[in-house]
Amino acid sequence: MVYRLVYSNVAQRNLENLSKKEAVRIFKKLSVFIHSPHPLKFARKLKGLKIPHYRYRIGDYRAIFRLNPQTKQLVILVVLKIVHRKDAY
Repeated sequence: MVYRLVYSNVAQRNLENLSKKEAVRIFKKLSVFIHSPHPLKFARKLKGLKIPHYRYRIGDYRAIFRLNPQTKQLVILVVLKIVHRKDAY
C-alpha cells in the first residue's frame, strides 16, 4: 500500500515557525514513518475525539494527524499541526 503525507495550512505554518534544523528533523522522521509498512505502529491514538486522531512523537514535538477515510487504495495521513509537547494537549 502507498502512503502519502498531506500537510494542513496550520501544520505548514507550524513548520515554517520552527528553526530550519528542527523542521528538517521532523520532515525526515515523518518520511521514515510513512515509508514503513505500517505507519500507525509508531503512532499513539488520542483519546476523547469522535474522529480518530493520532500523534507521532518526534523529540520534543508532536505531529498530530488523522487518516483520510475517503481513499480506498491510498492512505493519506493528514498532518493537522506540529507543536511543542507543552502545547500539544
